[in-house]
Amino acid sequence: MNRLAKTGMLCALLVVPGMSVSQGFDRFNMILDLNYESADRTVELYFGRGDNPGTVARLKGSRVALATTELLAKRPLDLGYLEGALEAAKFNQDLLDDVFRMKDARRHAAEIQELLTELRKRNFDQKVVSTVQQLFPEDTRIAVRIPVFFVAFGHENIDAFVRRVVWHGDEPSFVGEGEGEQIIVVNVAKAVSYGSNVDERFLGLMSVVAHEAFHAAFGAYKEGSPVWHAIYAAKQQPLDYLLDLAQNEGIAYYLSLIQRTHGKLPGDWAERAQSAMEVFNQRAEELIVPTTSPYRVREILQSANTSGFWGSFGSITGMVMARQIDQTLGRQALTGSIALGRNNFFVEYIEAQRQSSGSPLLSDKVARYVQYGR
Repeated sequence: MNRLAKTGMLCALLVVPGMSVSQGFDRFNMILDLNYESADRTVELYFGRGDNPGTVARLKGSRVALATTELLAKRPLDLGYLEGALEAAKFNQDLLDDVFRMKDARRHAAEIQELLTELRKRNFDQKVVSTVQQLFPEDTRIAVRIPVFFVAFGHENIDAFVRRVVWHGDEPSFVGEGEGEQIIVVNVAKAVSYGSNVDERFLGLMSVVAHEAFHAAFGAYKEGSPVWHAIYAAKQQPLDYLLDLAQNEGIAYYLSLIQRTHGKLPGDWAERAQSAMEVFNQRAEELIVPTTSPYRVREILQSANTSGFWGSFGSITGMVMARQIDQTLGRQALTGSIALGRNNFFVEYIEAQRQSSGSPLLSDKVARYVQYGR
């Protein structure tokens, strides 16, 4: 579906020794257009003032957040439902079903407003771009402008996400890879949980947006890559979608891991990594079986990245792989997999695993698929 960032991400700029922040920007030309309108107006409603809720509900950022919440909630949520939720928030009325998580957001309206003010002051977009650029091959050439919509409500499992849309006025239609325009939507209400003060929240939000900006940059890179054009021109098997997700999410998660921990792993890392790989292998082998139903395929692919942080087995497995490639084979091997495709990412991991000890193993069936296509 997209790229869904998870909670709890604090960041420091990822800097490769010997590289200046500005190096390569003549090639890596990525501009983030920051749009705060939905977040600003929603916060005003949380304070009990501001626009008509229907006006806020119809803003572009609001409508994309609505549609994505509908997808994850797995039930119809129309524009009238969102308008009603915003009206209830404005007048401090409880909704029995707070699917947009507005009750908590309203309680932290002052902190959200403070953070929005800081985002405008601190060259937020430039810091994000300089962070993302360092995970791409040195010869990367992209020129892309990405709208970034800040909102102040959304599904509990989503901090930020990338979608491809075609706009019909202010109404979005979601489209597939290579179609429409890429946008990033950021639920700034979730950033209140990133720290105890505005500096920590700013850094945490920067990490989350860098995660999503990586996806957007990767999408732009693919559009100009003959290798990726050939990959997508071929018939896609169900497992291919999971491999694609694991590479894309995995590298973005690894970026967030570096930013959040400075390379220090949580104490239960080995256990978590092994558990994610075991689930990944099981689900991947289901996708290889031609009799797996289309419903089950959709269920596997959605749960691979929308099941909470550690439960998103596709994303976590990809993060484990990206880290092992980087640590064992070097940064060039990791960035090279962006140029050479998703199967190369897995083949590089197999080599990294062979050279190291204790790394979770891909199953024989999955390894054979990525190496030989069967």
